[in-house]
Amino acid sequence: MATLREIRGRISGVRKTQKITKAMKMVAAAKLRRAQSNMMAARPYAKKIKELLAYLSNSIDVTTNPLIAPREIRGVAVVVVTSDRGLCGAFNSNVIKTAMNHINAQYTALLQDGKVKVFCIGKKGSDVFAKRGFIIGGKYIGVYNDLVFGQAQSIAREVINGYLQGEYDKVEIVSNEFKSVAQPRIVVEQFLPIPREVKDAEASNKPSSPGVDYIFEPTQIEIVNALVPRHLNFQIWKVLLESYAAEQGARMAAMENATENANEMISSLQLAYNKARQAAITKELLEVVGGAEALKKAG
Repeated sequence: MATLREIRGRISGVRKTQKITKAMKMVAAAKLRRAQSNMMAARPYAKKIKELLAYLSNSIDVTTNPLIAPREIRGVAVVVVTSDRGLCGAFNSNVIKTAMNHINAQYTALLQDGKVKVFCIGKKGSDVFAKRGFIIGGKYIGVYNDLVFGQAQSIAREVINGYLQGEYDKVEIVSNEFKSVAQPRIVVEQFLPIPREVKDAEASNKPSSPGVDYIFEPTQIEIVNALVPRHLNFQIWKVLLESYAAEQGARMAAMENATENANEMISSLQLAYNKARQAAITKELLEVVGGAEALKKAG
C-alpha cells in the first residue's frame, strides 16, 4: 500500500496537471472563437464561387481547360490535413485512418505500383505516412503558426503544378470539417480535376424559372478560366480554416475531459489518503494501548 507521502505527491502532481489542462482548454476556446469567425466568413465566398463555376460549366464546353477535363487515372495524389500538435483527442488518428482506408480500398493497384503520392499538411500526418512507407509528394509543417491566404496559395500551386505535369491524374483531399465543437466531420473531396455539377434528368426536364438574363463580359470560357485558379486556391484556404477550427474544438473537448478525469482521480486519491491516514492513526493507537497494557503487566 502506498505511503501517505506518496499519495500526497500524486495528488499534488494531478492538481498541477489539472491546472495545465484548464489553461489549455481556455486557450483553445479563445483560438476556436477566432477560427470560427474566419471560417464562417470564408464559407459564403467558397460556396458562391463554386456555384458560379458549376453554372458556367453546365452551359459551355469547359473540357479544354486541363484542370476540369477528366483524365484516365494512372496516378493519384491525396492531400491529408492534420495538425502539428497533439493533445486533441482522436482528431488526427481519425483523419489518418480514414485516409489510409480510402487509399487501400480505392487505389490498391496504384499503391502497389507506387503511383500514389501523399501531400501532408501538418506534422502528425507527415510522421505517420513517412513511417508507413508512403511516397510523400510534399509536407507542410508549421502552416497553422501563421495561417494566411498565401500559405493556401503555395500549397495549391505545388499540387496543381504536379497535376499539370502529369505526375498524377486525380487529387483528393481528406480533412476534418468543422461541424460542432464535440464532433468534427471527416470529408473526402475531389480537388482535381474539378468535379462538374451535372443536373439530373428530372431537374433538366423542369421548365426554367424566370430569372435574370446575364450578359457575360468577357466570354464565359474566359470567365471560367479566370475563376478556376481562384476557386482552387480558396478551396485549400477553406480546408485549412475548417481543419484549424475543428482542431481547436477537439482540443478544447479533450482538455475538458482531461480536467474532469483529474477531478475524479483527485477524489479517488483523497479517499485513499484518508483511509491510509485512518489506518496509520489506528495503528498508533493500538501501539499505545499495547504499550500501556505491557506496562501494567510489568508493574
